[in-house]
Amino acid sequence: MKKKRIAIISLLLIAGLATYLFYPKSANRGAAPARDGGGRARVLPVNIYLVEPHGLTDVYPAIGELRASEEVDLSFESSGRITEILFEEGTLVKKEQLLAKVNDARLQAQLKKLEAQLELYRSKEFRQKSLLERDAVSQQAYDESLTNVEITKADIDLVKAQIRETELRAPFDGFIGLRNVSEGAYVNPSTVIAKLTKNSPLKLEMSVSETYIKMIRRGTELTFHLDNDTTVYSAKVYAVESASSDLHNFTVRAHYPNVKGEIPPNTYASLLLKLDFNASGISVPSEAVIPEMGRQIVYRMRAGKAVRSEIETGIRTESYVQVLGGLSTGDTVITTGIMQLRDGISVSISGRENRSK
Repeated sequence: MKKKRIAIISLLLIAGLATYLFYPKSANRGAAPARDGGGRARVLPVNIYLVEPHGLTDVYPAIGELRASEEVDLSFESSGRITEILFEEGTLVKKEQLLAKVNDARLQAQLKKLEAQLELYRSKEFRQKSLLERDAVSQQAYDESLTNVEITKADIDLVKAQIRETELRAPFDGFIGLRNVSEGAYVNPSTVIAKLTKNSPLKLEMSVSETYIKMIRRGTELTFHLDNDTTVYSAKVYAVESASSDLHNFTVRAHYPNVKGEIPPNTYASLLLKLDFNASGISVPSEAVIPEMGRQIVYRMRAGKAVRSEIETGIRTESYVQVLGGLSTGDTVITTGIMQLRDGISVSISGRENRSK
């Protein structure tokens, strides 16, 4: 039994010695660079991307609603019986155009009476002024006649204002819809006569997540299309709501000219909002970024070697990744052969992949 144990130990010693003599010594020092047939270290050819300031553009899909830029329910300011309807349904009307009239006979009669009184008071005031200049009347008598003139003028202005309240006029140029009343109907301020809309331009209203709202400003461009319509329309943002909703979304509005009135209001649209990120920021091709255990890794090329670097990323588009930290302008990032790269491996440039400006 003892001889057998000695024999086994001897075999193990011989095997260990053989391993030491014949196994490459470089294995004891970690992985060595790959070598070609002549024993020289192999250089991996790669494409590179030179990091430079470059804005990143993406599109944000959303659903929006096209609304009239102005819309109002038309109604009279006073109560009365309609004597005239002066518009045609479904037509364009101009600002201040008279659309309908309520009976104002009583007010017109009152206006004539006051105008006649005004003429009488003015004549009296003129005579009193002449007498005052010759000290034939007192200052008080003249002041009373002048006061009567001013009071009557104020009464006339009041009646004219009441007459204007019996007139229904268009507050802006627009498209008037269907009327809800007929001549002879008695109406009051709560009675809607018709709806007036301004369809050129249209307001395109959408909801945008708070993640992207900082990248949207006045003038941001977007495109949209309608159901069963292959036409691509363009619009520009003109306003953003100052506070978010309970869902952390912001309301954004854009203008579409709609010069020909081809799109009716209250139409839904599928849109793509063009987002321009920091023009002075940097980004790298998405294929250069390696996700690794919650971190984002790239390989830089420095002095002919691949250098492993961790970066902080931001927005990702289809082709590029925004870099917030870990890289600087002028760095050279490797974009091909990613799976073969190791820290310190020799590399050579075979091509560049920078975007054309």
